[in-house]
Amino acid sequence: MERRIETERLILRPLQPGDARDVYEFAGDPRVNRFMPYALYTGIEQAHRWIASQGEDSDEFAFQLKSTGKVIGTGSVGLEEKDGLYHLGYNLNYDYWGRGYATEAARAMIRWAYECKGARDFSASRAVANTASGRVLEKCGFRPDHSGQYSKFDGSETFDALYYRLHLD
Repeated sequence: MERRIETERLILRPLQPGDARDVYEFAGDPRVNRFMPYALYTGIEQAHRWIASQGEDSDEFAFQLKSTGKVIGTGSVGLEEKDGLYHLGYNLNYDYWGRGYATEAARAMIRWAYECKGARDFSASRAVANTASGRVLEKCGFRPDHSGQYSKFDGSETFDALYYRLHLD
């Protein structure tokens, strides 16, 4: 199954080794990392390792601008075995916030999972303080389901969170 999606302004595709510099640019930005569960990247080698860890079956996409070829974000929509929901997540370079790219990419990933994987039920979460991400999710049709908390992978910080659901027929 091909993992290449074209939208008006973006190409969503598997990550490639040559994307490391662009990935490091946002994964090493504290403004982007603020509510993300992964630790702030401190060197480009972390981007190289993460990209190399993405297997052929990965549900992770690079968000590449059609106009320049620059990777401005990443995202995934993968099945969570424990609850049978397809979890949506995304990450975007700060310089491209507020331009609709996250919504464009999120809608494309949802459509891809629906058409190619038969996904009907989706979940997503965000830090309560990350209201911009909440707007993206609501534009994609997600509705708040419950509240809770999540922590960074290293346990260094815990966030109050909202958890969302989306069902498509």
